[in-house]
Amino acid sequence: MSRKILLLEDDRALGETLQELLEESGYDVDWVQEGGEAADKTFDETYDLYIFDINVPEIDGFDLLESLRNADDATPAIFISALVDLKTIAKGFELGADDYIKKPFFPEELLIRVNAKLSKLPSTVRCGELEFDPATGTVKKEGSIVALGEVQICLLKHFLQNPGQVLDREILMECLEHPSPAALRVAINKLKEKTGLEFKNIRGVGYALERC
Repeated sequence: MSRKILLLEDDRALGETLQELLEESGYDVDWVQEGGEAADKTFDETYDLYIFDINVPEIDGFDLLESLRNADDATPAIFISALVDLKTIAKGFELGADDYIKKPFFPEELLIRVNAKLSKLPSTVRCGELEFDPATGTVKKEGSIVALGEVQICLLKHFLQNPGQVLDREILMECLEHPSPAALRVAINKLKEKTGLEFKNIRGVGYALERC
């Protein structure tokens, strides 16, 4: 499973270049050109990294990251911008950015920084006796491999990246080949049986991983 990146860049030529470069390097990239669309994406998907331009339509990069941080979204973020004054750069870091790249820049420079940032993320997520490697989809319990299908791995990734949070049922059903509330309930019950994890059904809303 490749690392997933949300790229917010309203310059079409630069956006296409960065998306192509990052995807050629093995990353899964969602590229959007407006801040509102980027905000919607963060509700629908779970990302390993945000790359935000600042001056974009609807919601600028600063306001977008601030709202995400206020919602306890700690996803690493890199700003790319033509705004190079120290006050603006300082504001970017104050809002919770991990890096800031001044335009113009070589696309390869961004790739170097992305590689450095994502290589520092934990390769294995642990929850009690369970270990999950997001890069390979390998799941182990007490050192032994647990055989899970693609649907269960997809669900597990959502839950482990958002422990204790209630995940919308519609988002979880995107993991299913034939989505329905009943099919989702069956899939989560199977995941519970195989992993020993406990999931709470929030009626009419979704599910949450109770504890690790």
